[in-house]
Amino acid sequence: MSITTHTFRVEGMHCGSCALLIDDTLSDLPGVRSTQTTVKPSHSTVELAATQTSPEDVIAAIATLGYRAEEFL
Repeated sequence: MSITTHTFRVEGMHCGSCALLIDDTLSDLPGVRSTQTTVKPSHSTVELAATQTSPEDVIAAIATLGYRAEEFL
């Protein structure tokens, strides 16, 4: 199984609790091996098993929490 690392810019976080909420939500997605979200510089780095979860799935999960995310390419 191929593991890929993706970094996302996340807008709308205000504190460490926001980052923890995102990490908890992303950890529940199938195929997420690790996630680290920081308020400054407003990034989330996620290791994914590519066959189970896509970067678009990560963006959608973050959006359900009320934040806006986009992948750094």
